[in-house]
Amino acid sequence: MSFQGGPVAALRRIAFLLERSRADTYKVKAFRSAASALLPLSHEELLALANSGRLTTLGGVGTSTARVIEQALAGDTPTRLAELEATAGGPLTQGGHELRALLKGDLHSHSDWSDGGSPIEEMAMTAIELGHDYLVLTDHSPRLRVANGLSETRLRKQLGVVDAVNDHLGGSFRLLKGIEVDILDDGGLDQIEELLAQLDFRVASVHSKLQMDAADMTRRMIAAVNNPFTNVLGHCTGRLVTGNRGVRGQSQFDARAVFEACAATNTAVEINARPERRDPPSALLALANEIGCLFSIDSDAHAPGQLDFQIYGCERAEAQGIDPDRIINTWSAEQLIQWANP
Repeated sequence: MSFQGGPVAALRRIAFLLERSRADTYKVKAFRSAASALLPLSHEELLALANSGRLTTLGGVGTSTARVIEQALAGDTPTRLAELEATAGGPLTQGGHELRALLKGDLHSHSDWSDGGSPIEEMAMTAIELGHDYLVLTDHSPRLRVANGLSETRLRKQLGVVDAVNDHLGGSFRLLKGIEVDILDDGGLDQIEELLAQLDFRVASVHSKLQMDAADMTRRMIAAVNNPFTNVLGHCTGRLVTGNRGVRGQSQFDARAVFEACAATNTAVEINARPERRDPPSALLALANEIGCLFSIDSDAHAPGQLDFQIYGCERAEAQGIDPDRIINTWSAEQLIQWANP
């Protein structure tokens, strides 16, 4: 079988499919590292290394990735890629595809600046390949140290990197400046207002004391929703239903009161599409729809291949009969930014 994409494309596609199938990070890293190692080389230099059996002298290229490179250089589909296309390349869901086609972007993603696995540029390039017009970069805020949350200094630096990426892309796609800001115990947001004001978009999520008293959690979440900087309430129950982190029950709070606050303040409720979250649960998703909330369908991607997780959220939204006009990432970047920063 012929392959026209070249070695870098083959390595990136293998990494994407591994991430999409939720493979262990160490299995993915080899292919992304090898792809990065090839970028400075011309086609002729790469051929010379392959023909002399010296591909593994490149830092980041091992025996298995060298085999992929050799097969791609020969114009063949690498065996590893063919296997993954057969097992992990098909549709992830039966439903949700009509709604997925309406989405113009993803509002919740992480890079290697916090607890994601890939550089900002790789996340942006994959979003482009998936047909997005924009991607919001939402690395974690300072208090979430376990996730390498961004200090004020690091966030300021990241804003400059986002500008540089957008300059390089030339306007065909927009990487938007965002944050997943931790909701503090009292409902405050874990970043100074000066920096929150410089962002295009803000997802506010609870990451600590998930099992606090229901009345206190309700007050905490409503306070965050009422903060004018909050655009989206992220993974509202904090539950985990599967995955290598184990399972975790959902936080207890007065969901009607929280969702009514969301509707009153024009704050979107996130449909977190990660398979291990499926948050909010179906009953709460139906309640938020009944109340008339806005929604965002987000991958919460921590690696490029996970950007494809959005389809899981689309399938759930379609099953609930949610009006696409109430899903804010069906909007253009201009409309979204104007709504998020009135």
